[in-house]
Amino acid sequence: MRTTPLTPDLLRGALDLEATVHGLLPHRLPARARAQCADPQLAMVESQPAGVRLVFRTRATVVELDTLPTKRVYVGAPPRPDGVYDLLVDGRLADSGRVEGGNTLTIDMTTGSVEHRPGEVGTLRFTGLPDRAKDVEIWLPHNETTELVALRTDAPVEPVPDRGRKVWLHHGSSISHGSDAASPTTTWPALAASLAGVELINLGLSGSALLDPFTARTLRDTPADLISVKIGINLVNADLMRLRAFGPAVHGFLDTVRDGHPDTPLLVVSPILCPVHEDTPGPSAPDFSALSEGRLRFRATGDPAETASGKLTLSVIREELARIVRERAAEDPNLHYLDGRDLYGEADFDELPLPDDLHPDAAAHRRMGERFAARAFTPGGPLGDRAA
Repeated sequence: MRTTPLTPDLLRGALDLEATVHGLLPHRLPARARAQCADPQLAMVESQPAGVRLVFRTRATVVELDTLPTKRVYVGAPPRPDGVYDLLVDGRLADSGRVEGGNTLTIDMTTGSVEHRPGEVGTLRFTGLPDRAKDVEIWLPHNETTELVALRTDAPVEPVPDRGRKVWLHHGSSISHGSDAASPTTTWPALAASLAGVELINLGLSGSALLDPFTARTLRDTPADLISVKIGINLVNADLMRLRAFGPAVHGFLDTVRDGHPDTPLLVVSPILCPVHEDTPGPSAPDFSALSEGRLRFRATGDPAETASGKLTLSVIREELARIVRERAAEDPNLHYLDGRDLYGEADFDELPLPDDLHPDAAAHRRMGERFAARAFTPGGPLGDRAA
């Protein structure tokens, strides 16, 4: 077995690589953006490598990857499953694996306390790969911070040449991050990217799609052929702003993106159906009553009457986003709008209800990925004409 240095040309989907005592930690926000917000939630989720993958060309039949994962443990809840690594050979799923051990982040949701305990490096091993030149991708766990320590193979490794695929840059909430998807290649953005044949950069940030200026600047500065932004649910979850601030904040966010991508197809996606917040403002609050059984639900704590004073609901946000995009599109023909309920709506909720009242499950992720590919990436779709 030979060791190949972990270099940026072997990684896709990360916007920054931090050197650690163990190896490399992929980040999905650049250092300057991270320095502008001390929120521990943001720090945790942007280091979870949704959409980040090792990509290389090799004849190797055995691949080993040493990583140091950071596992999350929630006080009072059953253990979470280890994060999943997906192995693709020439674009097709060939195997999956997990890495045991690692650091532990113990979170008490009732008090907000967090305790970090260091752990040991683990090894992921894939065998029986076809003995021929091939493209190999190892998608890192979308919901588990992962330091890359060492890559070993039984044949030389080289970067995959540019195949001319378009780059799709997407930003959204925990639903875009991956929420309850089964694995990193089955989050709805990863599925949509696979179906459309585009290269994904996933800036889905759980709990942190909040129209932050540093996120807009990250989108502005990241090379991309196609861009989408999914706006809404986290603003209601956090009860972050009122309608008076929301409209100008959306305009400012889009203005910043357009500063770097003046003509790039840009799709604004409103929230999927979420009955608890359709007409009831936030903030959201966890319901701990069934936590010991492994079930956590969320509830809306606002009063529907408060919308009269400017509190945001998903219905309000959809109406405002549609208006903003419609008015801006008069001078920006590459700006488009998609109602999130076209991806997951009332009929879907009846068939595939949100397990915790906020997040879609694995089956719903698959449905959303297929629908987004069909609505956004097909010829004539908002991202379709330049995706080919």
